[in-house]
Amino acid sequence: MAEAYKQMIGTFVRQTRPQSIRAGKPSRCLQRPLATAAVPKAIESDEKTPSWQPHRIAPAVGNRGREHGRVEALRNELESRPFSSFLTDNYSRQHNYLRISVTERCNLRCVYCMPEEGIQLSPPEHNLTTPEIVYLSELFVKQGVEKIRLTGGEPTVRKDIVSLMQQIGQLRTSGLKELCITTNGISLHRKLDAMVESGLTAVNLSLDTLDPFQFTLMTRRNGHEAVMKSINRILEMKKLGAAIKLKINCVVMKGINEREIIPFVEMGKDKDLEVRFIEYMPFGGNKWSENKMLSFKEMLALIREKYPDVHRMQDHANDTSKTYKVPGFAGRIGFITSMTHNFCGTCNRLRITSDGNLKVCLFGNSEVSLRDILRESNQGKPFNTEAMEALKRLESDRREGIPGSTGALGVSEREAQILDVIGTAVKRKKEKHAGIGELENMKNRPMILIGG
Repeated sequence: MAEAYKQMIGTFVRQTRPQSIRAGKPSRCLQRPLATAAVPKAIESDEKTPSWQPHRIAPAVGNRGREHGRVEALRNELESRPFSSFLTDNYSRQHNYLRISVTERCNLRCVYCMPEEGIQLSPPEHNLTTPEIVYLSELFVKQGVEKIRLTGGEPTVRKDIVSLMQQIGQLRTSGLKELCITTNGISLHRKLDAMVESGLTAVNLSLDTLDPFQFTLMTRRNGHEAVMKSINRILEMKKLGAAIKLKINCVVMKGINEREIIPFVEMGKDKDLEVRFIEYMPFGGNKWSENKMLSFKEMLALIREKYPDVHRMQDHANDTSKTYKVPGFAGRIGFITSMTHNFCGTCNRLRITSDGNLKVCLFGNSEVSLRDILRESNQGKPFNTEAMEALKRLESDRREGIPGSTGALGVSEREAQILDVIGTAVKRKKEKHAGIGELENMKNRPMILIGG
C-alpha cells in the first residue's frame, strides 16, 4: 500500500509540474536520470561461444524507436550544446574521453610496465565493483564523455568483462559513441566476438616484438602465438564487416627491440591496422633511463632509410600520436611522443584507477577517490547489484521531487557530491606535465596500476 501511494504521489507531481519544466531541454549538467532497470548479466562459461557474424539490426519500435530517433536528432544538431563545466579545465580543455582500469591483475610481466618483483595487489574490496563502474560511466557520459576505454592490468582477465562491456555499451543511447579496450591480446580471441556484439569499437593491442623468443624475454611469460591469434581474428572480423579499429602499441627500447621497427611498419603493407611506436616512459619500478629511450625523431629516421617517401597524415585534434603513412601501404604508423614532444595542449583524457581514484594526468601523482564518496551511502561497503539498484531508486525519487526526499530536481545529492570532486580535480589539472629530467624523479604508480 505504501509503495502504491508513493507511486501515485510521484505521478501526481510529474503531471502537475509546469509545462516549462516538463518540456524544456535540460542543460548538459542536468542530464537524464540514471536508469533504474536491472541489467541482465552475461553468462560466462568455458564453452565455445558462437562466432560473430555480420548482421542487420532490426529497427526499434514503440517508445524505444521514438527515443532512438530523439537521440539521433540531438547528435545531429547543427549547434552543439554547452559542454559540462565539471569536465572543462582552466585551459578550456574539454575532457570527453574516460579511461577506466577494471583490474590490477595481468597475465604478463612486461619490463616497462611492472617492477621485476611484481606489485602488491589491493584487497578485492578496495577495487570498484561492476555496478560502481557502470554508475560512474553513466555519470560521466551524462556530462559529455563520448569515449570510454577499458584498461587494466589486463582487462580480459576480469571474469565478468563481457557483462561489464554489455552494460556500458547500453550507454550509446545516452551519448556514448566509442567503447574501446587496451589489451595484451593473450586471451582476447576467446572473448572478442561477444565484445563486438556488446558494442566494442576499437582495440589497442600491446605488442613489442614479433619474435616469440624476444616476447618471452620482454614479457617474462609465453603467449606470442595467442597474441597473433587475436590480431588475426580482429582482421578477419573487419573483413566480414565489423566496425572495429585495430592499433598495435609498441614500446621501443634501445638495445632491445629497435631493430624490429621496420618489420612492424611492414605489418601494415596489406593489413588495415595502425602500428604506434611509443617512447619509453618512466613509471614506478620500471628502471627507466634516458639511455634506454629511442626518440620519435630517431625512430622516424630509421624508417626513412628504407621508406624515404613516408609522410605525415592529418591527425584529429585530440590524437596522442603523430600519424604517418608509407605510400601504397594499407595500414598506417604513428608515434606517441610523450617524452620529447608532449601533446598536453589538446589532452581530453581522464583516468579512473581500479581502486576508484581519479587521475587527471597520466604523469601526475595527484589523485582523488570517487569510490569513497560513492560508498558513503552504503556504509563504506562495496556496492553489489541490489545495493546499487536501491541507490538508483532513491536518487530517482529525489529527482522527481517526491515528498520526504532531498536534492534538486535533475541531479541527486550523491551525483552532485561526486561531480563537485571531479570538477575540482579537473580545475587543478596543470597546463602540461613535467619533462625529461623531472619525470624520472617524480613518485608515481607503476604503469600497471594506472591503466596503460
